[in-house]
Amino acid sequence: MSEPTLSTYDAPEHPRAMVLVLHGGKPRSRQSVDGRSASWRRASWLAREVAPRAHEVGAGVWLVRYRRRGWNGGADAVADARWALDRVRAVHGDVPVVLLGHSMGARVAVHAADDPSVVGVVGLAPWWSAEDPVATLAGRTLRAAHGRRDRITSFRETSRYVERARSVADSAELRDMGALGHYMLSGSGRWHDVATASVLEVLDAHVASR
Repeated sequence: MSEPTLSTYDAPEHPRAMVLVLHGGKPRSRQSVDGRSASWRRASWLAREVAPRAHEVGAGVWLVRYRRRGWNGGADAVADARWALDRVRAVHGDVPVVLLGHSMGARVAVHAADDPSVVGVVGLAPWWSAEDPVATLAGRTLRAAHGRRDRITSFRETSRYVERARSVADSAELRDMGALGHYMLSGSGRWHDVATASVLEVLDAHVASR
């Protein structure tokens, strides 16, 4: 695959904002992302659930498919997200964008959040650590949700990251999802509700004033 791809979810013809969904992945993998990727399929389900409410407020929803499954130091996945942000501008102009990421997708989101179109990040079961930047969130809104039974990424690390982000972000909050795990299969309805509500919070905070 020479470049990333995008899936669209019946965006309004002239959206006033966009939600860019970023799927998860693996620490290291050079495999191409195809339709069999569980992380991509889970993000597609998430995008479909968020889209109706986003459309109600005039926002479109796109899902990025990275070129490769792995984080691999971040360069490729972050470049794919920046490519998608450029595509948003090419198609819809300079509309505000919310990055909605699960797991590695949330990590990609905070690395790409310094893009001038990005107004906020929503991270679900995010893979964040002390190595990840918070300066990219300056003036932006951060919303995170994490379950206590997550054995893949760390609720504690997410809490630490959100606390660091509060020093620069317009607003930063973490929702405790209680006894839920990483893949957002158990309690899927709760995850979708929180994702949707968080995206709408970010849009409400930034879009009305633009």
